[in-house]
Amino acid sequence: MAQRILIIDDEPDIRSLLVVMLTTEGYLVDTVTGGKEGIARLNQESYDLIILDIMMPEMDGWEVCRQIKCHPRAGDTPVLILTVRAQPLDRVIGLEVVQANEYVTKPFTRQHLLTAVHRLLGVPVPEA
Repeated sequence: MAQRILIIDDEPDIRSLLVVMLTTEGYLVDTVTGGKEGIARLNQESYDLIILDIMMPEMDGWEVCRQIKCHPRAGDTPVLILTVRAQPLDRVIGLEVVQANEYVTKPFTRQHLLTAVHRLLGVPVPEA
């Protein structure tokens, strides 16, 4: 059975790129455009991984990640933050404060992102 990934990102181009990259790898991918919609989706569906942007309107990714980690159904789901925020403090907040499992900055390479996704999902990472 294919693993399911939820993408929470307000940028349509990033969502489209990720859908192509991840479905090509055999993952089932759903997308939402914001944090509130993402939390609502997690109330209805289960996912194996969540890819989350930080800079979004209404509810930023920091708050979304906090809510995911406290969510009764999704609290154990790995969260990969995918963001343009590349300062060391941002990485500390993402990994240590809001407890994301991985932090990848934009722009990213296909291999870097897929390596992180495979690792979080327990999929063997192909050698480069």
